[in-house]
Amino acid sequence: MARILPGVIAMAAIVVASNILVQFLVGDWLTWGAFTYPFAFLVTDVMNRVYGPEPARKVVLAGFVVGVICSFIGSQIVGEFGPLVTLRIALGSGLAFLSAQLLDIAVFNRFRQGSWWRAPLVSTLVGSSVDTAIFFTIAFSATLTFLEPGNDVSWANEALPLLGVGPVVPLWASLATADWLVKLSLALVALVPFRVIVGRLTQPVA
Repeated sequence: MARILPGVIAMAAIVVASNILVQFLVGDWLTWGAFTYPFAFLVTDVMNRVYGPEPARKVVLAGFVVGVICSFIGSQIVGEFGPLVTLRIALGSGLAFLSAQLLDIAVFNRFRQGSWWRAPLVSTLVGSSVDTAIFFTIAFSATLTFLEPGNDVSWANEALPLLGVGPVVPLWASLATADWLVKLSLALVALVPFRVIVGRLTQPVA
């Protein structure tokens, strides 16, 4: 456990920070949490590369537990429009995180023997796409209103041009697309710290 403790701490910090920063908007389509959460994939991939899939899963599980705790705390805090974390957001967040991170580990293992950048890049792209699709669909889609009938998500289903310029879609589709594009961009950026951190962790002890 001691060897993966830094990974557990890093994952917990990212989850907590993202849960806080998601409350603050950046422009029309994003929150600050969109820029911190994707680094959870970096933590998972580093743990996977250095210690293997099983320790990486333990780090993911720790992050999931922290996320559940954050959701519970958020559900007890009432903001201007009700609880900061609704049941649908909690369900979407938990299922998206666990599914995407575990898928990331599986895809990483599939490409483990290739070029150093291939496994982290492909696994993060796949995991990020699944994460975005699961979270925004569960949290905001009108077709899933039965999950929490008392939660009014009509605002998220207002028909507007995609990202202000594309075809008319529900607002949540624009939110999801913007979030996804940030994840894709950060998947490329994260290759640099991935290379550096893995190099240091695997450097022979003198």
